[in-house]
Amino acid sequence: MNASVHEGEQAVQRRAGEGREGWGSPMFTADIPPGFAAFMHQQRLVAIAVPDDEGAVWCTVLTGDQGFVDATDDRTIVIHALPPEGDPVRKAFDSRATSRDLGMVVMSPDTSRRVKVNGVARRDRSRLLLRTEQVLGNCPKYLQVRTVTGTGPGHGQTVRTGTELSVEQQRAIALADTFFIGSFSPGHGADANHRGGRPGFVSVTDSRSLAWPDYVGNSFYMTLGNMALNPRCGLAFMDWTTGTTVQLTGTGRIDWSRERAETLPGALRTIEFHIERIVQIDNASPLSWTLHSYSRFSPPVPPKPSGLPEGEP
Repeated sequence: MNASVHEGEQAVQRRAGEGREGWGSPMFTADIPPGFAAFMHQQRLVAIAVPDDEGAVWCTVLTGDQGFVDATDDRTIVIHALPPEGDPVRKAFDSRATSRDLGMVVMSPDTSRRVKVNGVARRDRSRLLLRTEQVLGNCPKYLQVRTVTGTGPGHGQTVRTGTELSVEQQRAIALADTFFIGSFSPGHGADANHRGGRPGFVSVTDSRSLAWPDYVGNSFYMTLGNMALNPRCGLAFMDWTTGTTVQLTGTGRIDWSRERAETLPGALRTIEFHIERIVQIDNASPLSWTLHSYSRFSPPVPPKPSGLPEGEP
């Protein structure tokens, strides 16, 4: 994995009219700064993304007590948790592969901070060991403010699979203010990140298709750069009250149409996602979160067309 921007990221930067030669390279480090190590140790939520043996990319959410993400030296992170049974990310680490590219974003919903870590991971009994290749602090844009206000049973899950979204799943996604996205490019590794907006910013086109606006960010285009080289990606939506997760794997496409973007406040372009497989795990996380405020950076969301579920104002 190269610590500098790769050709997919550069291509997206050029198409977007942003960046310059070497843009972003100094922001990455393979080592974990002490401040980042301390930050990660305090957090209770991460999203991780991996490709499976067939090349499908899956993203999942892991939660735990403070300290479940532990930087044991300047290049090693121990994640003292595994996804629940039935989670495709867990299955990926149950395969014969001894190690796997992994992208991770460590979230602090109560302070709107996040740190991204990409590297190579392997399973060690009931934990994951991650060797870091890229470590980056990310901006607070589009992060909603939430705090943990309760715990439930967790891990008493019902797993449901399919290839089309149910009406209930469509409504949950149409009301979501946050999701996580994983991408992967061979030779450049996996990446996980967060997308946020006002409820309704994700459009459910039909039972197998989603779309969302791409807002202004840090111009590194790590997700879109991977997507430019390999369209396979994975999404994870979480019910912040019950801990139920809906994981989607499929393909993403960047729609550069200015006319379409202009219909969505704040959008620079639009991302389309075609669903191939769905995994829903009830009570995947025992944590219950309370929403305190939406990000001040999130643009308003236009009303949904008739017949689609609408988000909150």
